[in-house]
Amino acid sequence: MKKQLARAVTGVAALAVGLAAGIVAVPAHAEDEYKVLVVGQTLGFRHSHIDDTTNAIIQLGEDNGFTVDVWDSRQPALTLTSTPFTSAESLGQYATIIFASPVDATNNLDPNRPRLLNDSELAAFQGYIRSGGGYVGLHAATDSMHTVPWYSELTGGGARFRNHPAQQTATMRVESPGHPSTTMLPAEWTRFDEWYNFTANPREDVHVLITLDESTYNPGNGAMGADHPLAWCHNFEGGRSWYEGAGHVDAAWSDPLFLEHILGGIEWTAGVVTGGGDCVTFGEVDGVVGGLSTGSVRNEKLSAQVAEYLTDAEAAADAGDHAGAIATLKQAFGKAHGLQDEVLVEKIADLIEWQEALVG
Repeated sequence: MKKQLARAVTGVAALAVGLAAGIVAVPAHAEDEYKVLVVGQTLGFRHSHIDDTTNAIIQLGEDNGFTVDVWDSRQPALTLTSTPFTSAESLGQYATIIFASPVDATNNLDPNRPRLLNDSELAAFQGYIRSGGGYVGLHAATDSMHTVPWYSELTGGGARFRNHPAQQTATMRVESPGHPSTTMLPAEWTRFDEWYNFTANPREDVHVLITLDESTYNPGNGAMGADHPLAWCHNFEGGRSWYEGAGHVDAAWSDPLFLEHILGGIEWTAGVVTGGGDCVTFGEVDGVVGGLSTGSVRNEKLSAQVAEYLTDAEAAADAGDHAGAIATLKQAFGKAHGLQDEVLVEKIADLIEWQEALVG
């Protein structure tokens, strides 16, 4: 079973003071330093938090063992001089790529409007993800490249920014408390922010981490109802994707708890930490079973049994019977060993780990 790796986060608590005073903290580097890319480039509305987000992530890197490149022409002192999206191989220097609200005004769906990444840049990014790269989407990352369906799938289940009510205080509920980006959070997390309504509910395609409780605020005319995912993650085309819809207000980027949550997303997509089921979904495991080449009557029978156990376990999980889901998944796990497919065995173990974190 995978376990979350230790990380240094002691610098986060002092981040607000450090940024305000211009103090540079002494780095608490991990053994293996890595590099990330922050994309803040905009072709449309520009969020004021982008500069704060960039500086906060640079500070997180200094405290936690990674370095940061920036692509954002509106931050001339920090930005790379040209696009980093030249090839999948070039992007491979980054453990993860962070999209910090890079709005590009393509929400009118005009195919001729310039978008954040042109065709060649998009191809490089796709190759990077398919080679095992990481993606972190922050706030208005869902309001970019509306004319690229693949990007909608990467960000999660086709969910796109639709609208938002006035900024206000709301309560979030942590739905997957075992993930490295949520273990530090309270079960109910109340914050002031700008709360997005999305064009679709991504639940069928992603591992939901946090939902919004619409009874605690006024969601406006884009209300999503009782099931309003806000943060989620998934394994996508060989890569790892993590999204957080909050973070509009500048103050979020000096909030130690919010920053620790963001750090967890960065580190998970970078492959530095694991745990909580690693964003595996029942649908993902169903896909593994469906893709098996059984080769014999015995294996065909085992595959059918595993598929049936997964269906029953998902129904139990959806009904809130997590202990029942675990018991059924353990049966699936045993049958999966008979198929001698290491990926399937590991993915079912991830489902078990996810459900174990939900048993009260």
